[in-house]
Amino acid sequence: VQLVESGGGLVQPGGSLTLSCVASGSISDIYAMGWYRQAPGKERELVAIVSRYSTTNYADTVQGRFYISRGDDRATIRVYLQMNSLKPEDTAVYFCIAQRRVSDDEYDNWGPGTQVTVSS
Repeated sequence: VQLVESGGGLVQPGGSLTLSCVASGSISDIYAMGWYRQAPGKERELVAIVSRYSTTNYADTVQGRFYISRGDDRATIRVYLQMNSLKPEDTAVYFCIAQRRVSDDEYDNWGPGTQVTVSS
């Protein structure tokens, strides 16, 4: 599975930004996709995730501000993270994740990450 992220950048507090992630390759193995983030000096944490059945899960810190959605076609799965009312504490490198299941084994594929900076 290959993951290509886009959409990071610099935004002022209170602003909005949308991240995109496109998965290609063995996408039939993917049962969930989403986003994690890692701020300097902190551990990587879950932001939001969406299953193949479109059920979603959000971190408490972004609930009500961030929205995750997905679109599928024959060759790709696309996941979007709409981030609203951004705060300086949202500043981090955001990583796309594809969670795969092959037989009884589970695998995580990660994108390279995209920087989001919230600052005035």
